[in-house]
Amino acid sequence: MKTPCQPLAALSFLVIAGLLAGAAQAADMPKRKSGLWEMKTQMAGMPSAGAMQMCVDQNTDNLMQEQARGEKPNCSAMDVNRSGGKMAIHSVCKHEGITVTTDAVITGDFESGYKSDMKMRYSPPQHGMSEMQMTQEAKWLGPCKPGQKPGDMMMSGMPGGKVNVHEMMKRQ
Repeated sequence: MKTPCQPLAALSFLVIAGLLAGAAQAADMPKRKSGLWEMKTQMAGMPSAGAMQMCVDQNTDNLMQEQARGEKPNCSAMDVNRSGGKMAIHSVCKHEGITVTTDAVITGDFESGYKSDMKMRYSPPQHGMSEMQMTQEAKWLGPCKPGQKPGDMMMSGMPGGKVNVHEMMKRQ
């Protein structure tokens, strides 16, 4: 069953992908350390989807950034500032008639962990929401587990238990 927040969450993730692609182009976004990462995402006012784990290598991060760049976000503003161990990003992007203004702060070293705090404002409001706040915390757990390959993403409740980002992108 689709909840009213699912399309909004999907739009948010699309904007984030474009935002990170712009940040990567503008400020050489650091790549995550190779190995198993755990990411927890919390959107204000929504139940947590739980932790997601992903087996990452440099090629995985390169592929994800290239895919995000390929989305060609329609952004009238994309400002990225790095100082003191943090990256601040401000963007104004349009997608399917919706203007999304995003302000984000990303901290961490991408070797052991990182945290992103984002606030997105929607015009017109979507599903009764004019803004959404989201926090993502990620930590490096160690080497990928036996049987995992780069790009494997695991999340409880996911059909089959995992998907592979590389294989998903090949199908698009």
